[in-house]
Amino acid sequence: MATANDVAGGGSSAPKIVWNEAKHRFESEDKKAYIDYVLRDNGKVMDLVHTYVPSSKRGLGLASHLCVAAFNHAKANSMSVIPTCSYVSDTFLPKNPSWNSLLYSPDTKSSI
Repeated sequence: MATANDVAGGGSSAPKIVWNEAKHRFESEDKKAYIDYVLRDNGKVMDLVHTYVPSSKRGLGLASHLCVAAFNHAKANSMSVIPTCSYVSDTFLPKNPSWNSLLYSPDTKSSI
């Protein structure tokens, strides 16, 4: 398991996000919040399929930190991203348009 401590800009207030490669997810250190992904196109595309944050941790920006960890991982590994999860497509990306450059485009990539 790899850690992604400073994926959201660092600092002691940023939650620790862990890459759980075996479960295909990025998760909080306590494993209670996570973003699941599916690799497609021979590992060239990361499909972000589900984000979960328990009600006790909502409103703290944890889902955003999970997204940033996933997008940073995709960027570092030259992957495109499919934002299947509604949180990613409807909430995270509109607030963070700088990540749009990583979005998968069927016009320029091989088909899934």
